[in-house]
Amino acid sequence: MSLPTPELHTARLRVRPFADDDAAPLYALHSDPQVLRYWDSPPWTEPARAQRFLATCRRIEEEGTGARLAVERDSDGAFVGWCGLIEWNPDFRSAVLCYVFDREVWGRGYATETVRGLLRWGFETLDLNRVRADVDTRNGASARVLEKLGFVREGTLREDCVVDGDVSDSWVYGLLRREWRPVEGAGGGAVSQLP
Repeated sequence: MSLPTPELHTARLRVRPFADDDAAPLYALHSDPQVLRYWDSPPWTEPARAQRFLATCRRIEEEGTGARLAVERDSDGAFVGWCGLIEWNPDFRSAVLCYVFDREVWGRGYATETVRGLLRWGFETLDLNRVRADVDTRNGASARVLEKLGFVREGTLREDCVVDGDVSDSWVYGLLRREWRPVEGAGGGAVSQLP
């Protein structure tokens, strides 16, 4: 069962399906060691990785297991990152949240605005009951984004990642449908979805 990838609009951002011409900015994002310092894989060193990522995006949409979306700024169309709901399980009504943003936009509320829009789509369109997110315990900024959106820290996965020999722990966060509070107008909370 295919999962149609949505196009969402927030106050400042357009969240849309990936296109082939996103390969160059996607590679730039994932080859930045500062952006990937808490990611579960090392920075990319070959541009072909971006093409493989885009192929995986199409595959998970076709399989109906999730959606990964490009995030661009409305004001100038600049690619600023991506987000996704993956490992979608319609029987359990659950999915896993992921996102990555260019360091040039850190601290501007884009992650919060984007994830708020994505959660609305997940809870209202996919009828999710639970969204999970895993965060490296050293990544306080990402933990704050999740907590601002109502996620609850549920536990710690000890030494669950080893990237380039660096062992790290992860916090597991969860947000249940009954706990989710969409906020209209605050930080770009209003979201419209194109058919």
